Amino acid sequence: MAYYSMYYMVLALLFKTGIKCENHSGAMMLLEHLYGLDNCRIVAAKRDRIDKQYYVDFAITAEEVRDSIEEAEAFCADLYDFMERLHQGDISRLREEAVRLLDGPDE
Repeated sequence: MAYYSMYYMVLALLFKTGIKCENHSGAMMLLEHLYGLDNCRIVAAKRDRIDKQYYVDFAITAEEVRDSIEEAEAFCADLYDFMERLHQGDISRLREEAVRLLDGPDE
C-alpha cells in the first residue's frame, strides 16, 4: 500500500499538468524525464510491492513496514511540495515537452 500511495501521488502530478498515464513504469519514466525528479524511491517501492504481492518466500518485519510507510510519506510530501510550486507557465511548458517526448526524436 505504501507503493500505491506514491504511485497515486505521481498520477496527481500528471493530472495536474494535463497528462493521463495508465502505465506504472511509464508514469515513473515521466517523473524522471519530464519533471526531472528522481524516481529511485518509487522504483524501489514498486519492486518491493511486486515481490511481496506475488511471491511468498519472504518475511517482513514491523520495522520494514514502518520504513516503507515513512519512505512513502517523504516521497509524497516532496512531490506535493513540487506540485504546489508549479505555475501555469510551468504546466504549459511541461505539456509541450510531454508532446515532444511522445512524438519521439526529430526526423
